[in-house]
Amino acid sequence: MKEDKGVVFSSLEFIFRFLPIFLFVYYLAPKRFRKIVLLIGSIVFYTMGDFKYLFLMFLSVIVNGTAAKNIWRFPEKITKKKLWLIGALTYNFGTLFFFKYINFTMENINGILNIFSKGTSIKLLEIGLPLGISFYTFQAVSYIVDVYQGEIEEEPSFLNLGTYLFMFPKLVSGPITSYRSIREQMDCPKITYFKIEEGLKIFTIGLGMKVLLADPLGILWKDIQTIGFTSISTPLAWLGAFGYSLQLYFDFHGYTLMAMGIGKLLGFELPLNFNHPYMSKSITEFWRRWHITLGNWFKKYVYIPLGGNRKGKMRLIFNLLIVWLFTGLWHGSSWNYILWGLATFLFVLLEKLFLKPYLDKSKVLARMYMIIIIPTTWMIFAINDLKDLSIYLGRMFHLVPGVNVNIGDFVKYLGQYKWFFFLGIFLCLPYGKKWFKGNKNNILFTGILFFIFWYCIYRLTMGSNNPFMYFQF
Repeated sequence: MKEDKGVVFSSLEFIFRFLPIFLFVYYLAPKRFRKIVLLIGSIVFYTMGDFKYLFLMFLSVIVNGTAAKNIWRFPEKITKKKLWLIGALTYNFGTLFFFKYINFTMENINGILNIFSKGTSIKLLEIGLPLGISFYTFQAVSYIVDVYQGEIEEEPSFLNLGTYLFMFPKLVSGPITSYRSIREQMDCPKITYFKIEEGLKIFTIGLGMKVLLADPLGILWKDIQTIGFTSISTPLAWLGAFGYSLQLYFDFHGYTLMAMGIGKLLGFELPLNFNHPYMSKSITEFWRRWHITLGNWFKKYVYIPLGGNRKGKMRLIFNLLIVWLFTGLWHGSSWNYILWGLATFLFVLLEKLFLKPYLDKSKVLARMYMIIIIPTTWMIFAINDLKDLSIYLGRMFHLVPGVNVNIGDFVKYLGQYKWFFFLGIFLCLPYGKKWFKGNKNNILFTGILFFIFWYCIYRLTMGSNNPFMYFQF
């Protein structure tokens, strides 16, 4: 499936063209018109990368807005409420399925058909993946379900609902926000000098994570792919897994920090999406700290409605299986994502059944457990081809015979990337965040961020930028 790329926050076009022009208009506009400016600016942002699927966004606003109005009109008529809810959910998930999973489904049907009749196949569709469809679909679903459950009132203004769904800082890669959290801020976004200053600093930190850490570590992963998984040593396989783990974290965390920074520039507080996940002592804890807004979405709209942990052990196992199966599918239309979701489910289940007391008792055991499990599961996430995945995991655990590999390849790449690993590991610890909080108003810290910003710009002019990894979802 073809991927459509938008204008990324870490691009010169966004930093020096779109954002300054938009902020100039936004700040000059009277307060009552800022929602309109934000909506128009968000539409422009989206069309810069994905014009042909803009109509899907408008349809989402119309369908979900109309459904919410009718759900709210019939508070006592349960059947009508349910019909409108089912209709809205069918549209939202149906659209997501069509664009994201239809070709994956047909590929698997073709595989089955070829078992019985060689040469029989269904032609795949020539469609792209609309930018941010997984994120804005989940936000639309959260809105319609919350209205149905009476947690929020329906939004009578399509302008307000459109602004919520279109808002460009969170449009294409989250964080996933509830309508209530945004609606409360929409009418009167709090814009102050100190908030603007803090927003610029947070944006710069996120930009630095993306450009100065994630992108260079991405080169290591590309080099390993170029070499070929059969030709790397076990130490290099582990170095690649650690490198990819850090790359994914700083790429996505960097994006969400930039989104939070832009949100502050606009007077909005966007939710925290990461809380030092690599400090976790279990997979369960890890997923409370990683992509927090997605985890909260699945907990509220899937896990709890299924019964959570309230209906016995077997039902708990089933509910966890469903959540992690859908979490894997949400990330991509490929079997490795399903396997990744199932692997994560297995470790979460093992922890709930018997591992947790041992992990709680020994910090050393917990750290060693996480050092092995997290990079391993990220490799399942990263490698789409199942044959290549089996080879790579075999290399990691020294199970795959093959060509005589150069055991010294590890030394070469460790020498090249040691400072990126050192800095990356340090920033995974809570000390950096504590230092930021204590020194964010310090002039020296401001100067350091000023240097980081312009060094990032230099790197971007040298062509070092890569699209955000989570754009594909």
